[in-house]
Formats: sequence, C-alpha cells, structure tokens
Amino acid sequence: MDYQSVLTTCTYCGCGCGLYLEVLDGRITHTLPSKTSPVNEGKLCVKGWYIHEFIQHPNRLTTPLMRQDGALKETSWESALDYAASELKRIKEANGPDAIAFLTSAKCTNEDNYLLQKLARAAIGTNNVDHCARL
Repeated sequence: MDYQSVLTTCTYCGCGCGLYLEVLDGRITHTLPSKTSPVNEGKLCVKGWYIHEFIQHPNRLTTPLMRQDGALKETSWESALDYAASELKRIKEANGPDAIAFLTSAKCTNEDNYLLQKLARAAIGTNNVDHCARL
C-alpha cells in the first residue's frame, strides 16, 4: 500500500487555504486542513473539506472538446488554443475589442484571475471583465 499526504492549495475560492490531499495507491481519498497555513489556520469550509471529490469524478473534463459536424469531439490542447486565439483575433478585427468579454471564477487563484484581466486589458484592449464573486 502506497500512502502520501500532499500539501496543496484549495481551488474553491481566491482565499488560498492550505490543505493536505490524502493519497492511497494513486487515488485521492480524503482532505485535511493544514494547521500551519496562515490563511486558514487548520480550518476549512465545507467546500474545502470535500474538494477531493471533483478531482477524480468520472464526468470531469480532462481534454479539450471542439464542436465538429454538430458534435463535441476531443482535440489537442494546441488545436483548441490555436482556434480560440484565431477567433479572438477575428472578432477583435471585425468588431473591435469591446465585442469581447471575459468571465472568470472564484475557483481560480487570485493570480489566475489577475492574469485573465491583464490579458483582457493589455492584449485584447477591453475592460469587459467580470467575476462571479464580485460584491
């Protein structure tokens, strides 16, 4: 039996709570709060306690999908990113940067959210950025 306790950061919100994922024979089985984390000091919200459940869920998407002939089909990351970049460029050239908007999530890290707004404002040239956890 191979057991590991892996220190990581919760992805449910931007707080960045520290937690341990309990791994048994390559499968994540439980979550424990990190008592030494300055953010959560050994506590977790209910979402954090059960974060391990979505990681190995059978319905979780693990590869990009693109619509071809009316159906979603698996594709490579390179192909999906190339398509997304070309469509953003096409829309910006045809309709201007404010024809594009970006939505982000509290499940992303603060750093990821920062990078998305930087992409929107600096690379695309729009202030159309929103977030599901705004107050």
